[in-house]
Amino acid sequence: MIQAETLELLEWPRLCQHLATFAATKLGVAAALDLAIPATQAQTAELLAQTQETYQLESRAGGALSFEGIQDIGTSLQRAELQGLLSGEELLAIATTLAGARQLRRIIDSQPDVPTLKELAAQLRTYPELEQEIHRCIDDRAQVADRATPKLAGIRVQMRQLRDRIYQILQGILQRQSNAVQEQLITQRSGRFVIPVKAPQKDAIPGIVHDSSASGATLYVEPHSTVNLNNQMRQLLRQEQAEEEAVRRVLTEQVAAVKPDLDRLVVVVTTLDLAAAKARYSFWLQANPPKFIELGEPELAPKNPEKEDEEKEEKEDEENSENSQLLIRNLRSQITLRQLRHPLLVWQQQYEQGFPVVPVDLTIGPHIRVVAITGPNTGGKTVTLKTLGLAALMAKAGMFVAAREPVELPWFDNILADIGDEQSLQQSLSTFSGHIRRISRILEVLHNKSQAEGEENSNLPITNSQQQDQELTDTQKTVSALPILKPKLQIPQPQIPITNSQLAIPKSLVLLDEVGAGTDPSEGSALAIALLQYLAQHSLLTVATTHFGELKALKYQDSRFENASVEFDDNSMQPTYRLLWGIPGRSNALTIAKRLGLLASIVEEAQTYVGGASQDVNQVIAGLEAQRRKQETKAREATQLLHQTEKLHREVSQKAAALQERERELKIAQEVAVNEAIGSAKSEIAQIIRRLQSGNQTAQNAQQATDTLNQISQKHLPSRQQPAKPKPSFMPKVGDRIRIPSLGQTAEVLSGPDANEELSVRFGIMKMTVKLGEIESLDGQKPETKAQLAKVAAQAQALATAKAKQAAAEPAKPNPEIAIRTANNSIDLRGARVSDAEIEIDRALSKAVEYGVLWIIHGKGTGQLRRGVHEFLANHPQVSRFELASQKEGGGGVTVVYLH
Repeated sequence: MIQAETLELLEWPRLCQHLATFAATKLGVAAALDLAIPATQAQTAELLAQTQETYQLESRAGGALSFEGIQDIGTSLQRAELQGLLSGEELLAIATTLAGARQLRRIIDSQPDVPTLKELAAQLRTYPELEQEIHRCIDDRAQVADRATPKLAGIRVQMRQLRDRIYQILQGILQRQSNAVQEQLITQRSGRFVIPVKAPQKDAIPGIVHDSSASGATLYVEPHSTVNLNNQMRQLLRQEQAEEEAVRRVLTEQVAAVKPDLDRLVVVVTTLDLAAAKARYSFWLQANPPKFIELGEPELAPKNPEKEDEEKEEKEDEENSENSQLLIRNLRSQITLRQLRHPLLVWQQQYEQGFPVVPVDLTIGPHIRVVAITGPNTGGKTVTLKTLGLAALMAKAGMFVAAREPVELPWFDNILADIGDEQSLQQSLSTFSGHIRRISRILEVLHNKSQAEGEENSNLPITNSQQQDQELTDTQKTVSALPILKPKLQIPQPQIPITNSQLAIPKSLVLLDEVGAGTDPSEGSALAIALLQYLAQHSLLTVATTHFGELKALKYQDSRFENASVEFDDNSMQPTYRLLWGIPGRSNALTIAKRLGLLASIVEEAQTYVGGASQDVNQVIAGLEAQRRKQETKAREATQLLHQTEKLHREVSQKAAALQERERELKIAQEVAVNEAIGSAKSEIAQIIRRLQSGNQTAQNAQQATDTLNQISQKHLPSRQQPAKPKPSFMPKVGDRIRIPSLGQTAEVLSGPDANEELSVRFGIMKMTVKLGEIESLDGQKPETKAQLAKVAAQAQALATAKAKQAAAEPAKPNPEIAIRTANNSIDLRGARVSDAEIEIDRALSKAVEYGVLWIIHGKGTGQLRRGVHEFLANHPQVSRFELASQKEGGGGVTVVYLH
């Protein structure tokens, strides 16, 4: 089949081998190596959903699927169904597979947004009771355990006792006849216990000889005294084997009873492992999920302008002009495969020291049916075909495509290729005939597909002219219209009628390498034109590589055709492997021949035979390529500039947002601080008012309240607070970087300030002399000038003079350090409550101002009254400080308070 041949041509089996390396089980490896291509788009959509959801799980922490314990049990299930007997290893593999499947289902059920995987996992029946029974009867060594049945346990107890008796007897013989034995060893031959005896001393230990060494010097003898015991051991051994077989038979029957569910379990686990392999392969390949483009509604193809002029001249054709157009269904959007990479070349680069992979951009319009790729040999045309073919196959098989997002392409029902040379001496095939044979098989598939889909549209009307033309095949009509024998090849427009099958175009992808090659160039180009025009109508997309110049002109006569070329660097005389759209390529055969080592004289001679028109066309194409490169360079630079601008805009926006947030936080903090200050001031003022109201309104009390209010204002009002200290000034030194605010420049200091406070600086290539007061440091510090120092000194002197006058005017207060404790400056609060004590203390402080110190007797007790007194004193405006009295004056039971 041509489909299978296409898979070989595109190296699909090799890609499957790479995919298999990402599988976790033997089942997954086998499925990956024999990866089938779905027949319907619905199957592809399901496979792609599995891959996408598994990819999501692989990207989550702790969400990756685990296939630990899962083994290939398909053969064992078949033998169980045929009433065979499963071994212990096979039964243990079934048990571990059941446990692994249960763990797999548990992982999927715990994850959100994976409906396809959950639907698969719901089909898993893991039979925990069967798993437990197998583990009960089969141990970790895959042997039937003693606990399987009481009978088996009893047989093995007898065997151990009998074995001990045999060992005891043989050990005694080895000790008594140590000279006759070869070594102190008890071994087995034919399932019977024997000892090694020297051949010359065999009569010393009478018994049955079961074996001898290779040299004949050692005989393995079973003494007569252990013959009966060995016979009993053999009987017990047969009983043990029979009982083990009975246990395994029961387990095998239990497995056979649930074989359909276990078969389904194997299928589901294999499907999940294959989906995980595709997801891991896609992650390694940095691939993206494809989106399939659907076909639009049928519409009339646009006419060729030249053809319209001819139809206007013929009036009889003007009435039926619409019947001469093709009714086609275009794609809803363009095919987009940007930065598409060949997955096999990526593997070769990573693991086989291959060359760097050059990605290609494939952007094909919705109305394009044929793309003709031209350009030099060894330029990458064939690689482009294979890359596109593999991308279509991978998308169809539910895999991601190695291209940049978005990945948009149609779902092709057939992917057919004619790549490479099918020349064969055994089959008498030349290069040309080999290509024709393969192309014929491709057309046969398209024709059969077209007929099959045409039957679904048999109810559509067919005109009389179409019924008359149905006597000839489409290929015959197309080829018969080609003027192959004319001296100048004219490219005709196809006059193919609308048939039932044409209304439903087969969604096939056709890849043709060197179409029409291997024969006379004029006939080969004519055949290539006819073939491509046929494929434009009977396939969804055809991509062909060619060197024929006539095929390059198809684009300008039929809107369904497009040109592309592989780029060639004239400077390095090397292909760049980049694909250029809309520009036909140059073959550069002579240039490449010279680069590959052909004699220069031959190349120069060949250059003389090339027509001038061909050289002119090549020069025009070269100019177009150069112009395109310039535009691409400018577009790339513009894109980079746009990205940089967007990045700068984001950074500035983030910084602005951060500054706004910081400003908001500072405002909130300031409001909180102001409110706290207001509340504290109100509380202190309220205390002063209460004290004035409760005491005697004397002049001394009023003066004391006034002083306290001044202290509160000094503490809370910003205008009364000391101004913040200025930043420490600096003195520039040689080599320092400074800023000149008046010029908006940053400069370097060349010489320090002189006696006139001038210094030399340099910024750029300019040198100049500036004043010390005209500069500042990079962090905003101003240098100290002589005038500033003199001003600061004068202010300090004036402040010191003012303080001295104020101190002289104020009356001297008594020194609290030498105050004497009397009844007037002492208060006893023992036994009082804290609330009552605060009132008494407030009164006593008002009376003790003239003494400067107050003794408060509160006692020791529980210490609660002392703590209350200290908390009250700590917030009182009149209190300078307080401390516990000395031991002579009461120690911890007395507090000494010093007043302002």
